Amino acid sequence: MNEQNKRSHWQTSAQVPRHVAIIMDGNGRWAAERGLPRSEGHRRGVEAVRRTVRAAMELGIQYLTIYSFSSENWSRPASEVDDLMGLMKRFIRRDLAELHRNGVRVSVLGERTGVDPELLGLMDETVALTARNTALNLMIAFNYGSRTEIAKAARRLARRVLEGAINLEAITPEALAAELDTHGVPDPDLLIRTSGELRLSNFLLWQSAYTEFVFLDAYWPEFGRDLLRHAIDEFRGRQRRFGGVATQSTG
Repeated sequence: MNEQNKRSHWQTSAQVPRHVAIIMDGNGRWAAERGLPRSEGHRRGVEAVRRTVRAAMELGIQYLTIYSFSSENWSRPASEVDDLMGLMKRFIRRDLAELHRNGVRVSVLGERTGVDPELLGLMDETVALTARNTALNLMIAFNYGSRTEIAKAARRLARRVLEGAINLEAITPEALAAELDTHGVPDPDLLIRTSGELRLSNFLLWQSAYTEFVFLDAYWPEFGRDLLRHAIDEFRGRQRRFGGVATQSTG
């Protein structure tokens, strides 16, 4: 069986998750264990992003959300923050044409406050250029914090109550979800975190209410198609109950 047939058989033998979210963790520790600067770990992490986007398309994933920079990451040394911002710029400049050519639709979750205007312009250009693409929805959580996202959504609904546009009873889980950065996007079926850490770190707290978690000991620069498939295989073995009777995982 050739590689294309193997991939087709793997995809059809059981459904892949529709939406995969990833906490990309461990760049710094990967570099430290090899006697390399943290900046090299982040650079290798960008290479892992490229591999993962290509693998997600090959495996039939429809939505991929990656946690690239949290609102708490501003507390890191200024030199490291500058390096991360620079890497994001270079990723967009280098990869935008390929992403667009391959039909990837890019969107950005998170706050714009404090972000370099040049980077904001590049992100806006990417979102606009790829808006009509349908092969993969790539969502980049950048300067993102889930608690801030939820609080903003609650404020918007509260303002509408004060203005008389809606009443209190209209504030339902569905109404709040519609005000989140991810409105219109299905909740993640699978959330992967690398580096062996076992926490969400303020990532998609609302959206992950019934998400399946897979925690990997590998550092993010080591991630790629094989580890993504490994995580999906583990997901496939789960029974998703959603608070009710057990059903086989279907993504």
